Amino acid sequence: MPTTDSTILIVEDEEDIAFLLRFILERNGYHVEHAEDGRQALERVDPGSSSSQVPDLVLLDIMLPYHDGLEVLARLRAQPAWAEVPVLMLTAKAREADIVRALELGADDYVTKPFQPDELLARLRRFLRKR
Repeated sequence: MPTTDSTILIVEDEEDIAFLLRFILERNGYHVEHAEDGRQALERVDPGSSSSQVPDLVLLDIMLPYHDGLEVLARLRAQPAWAEVPVLMLTAKAREADIVRALELGADDYVTKPFQPDELLARLRRFLRKR
């Protein structure tokens, strides 16, 4: 089993997808943290939060309860400690307008669901190598 010190924050409200992502990532040696909705994600990003440990990468869905992924992304990018953290959007929204908006707000990459696990891992590794 590969080992790594990298921590990945998954922001995903679909329990099955979150479980699958955690399984894939942990099997590949990553530490995984999970926020179930936009509110939990924003609490995590808040500099005064007790869980304000900045991860090495964020996997972020767009369609989330309370606060959507684009709002989370904008707020995340506004925090100096999080400004350089790679954010990979992982979402079912495949319209060009959604992709452009996410990239303009500071997303580093955009993957649509359903996703291929090996491709997702390759994209993650590309960003984690740079850190």
